[in-house]
Amino acid sequence: MNHHHHEDTRVEDQSSLSEREKLGKLLEFWIKHNDDHVNTYREWSKKAGSENLGEVVHLLEEASELTLSINELFKQAMKELR
Repeated sequence: MNHHHHEDTRVEDQSSLSEREKLGKLLEFWIKHNDDHVNTYREWSKKAGSENLGEVVHLLEEASELTLSINELFKQAMKELR
């Protein structure tokens, strides 16, 4: 099982950045992080499909789509920062 950490979100430690810059970096990180999760959900959805777990496949695909929807909100927030 893959482990991942959230240390990259520690932009608050970068005191030379403005709050706006920190938020921009966080949004970039969150988008990448969510994309990684989507890939994992889809990978496991395929595995569930090979086990004939149709409802699990459906739920993992729905989680993927919801995560991508969240990323769209983050991308909109990034545009607002510019």
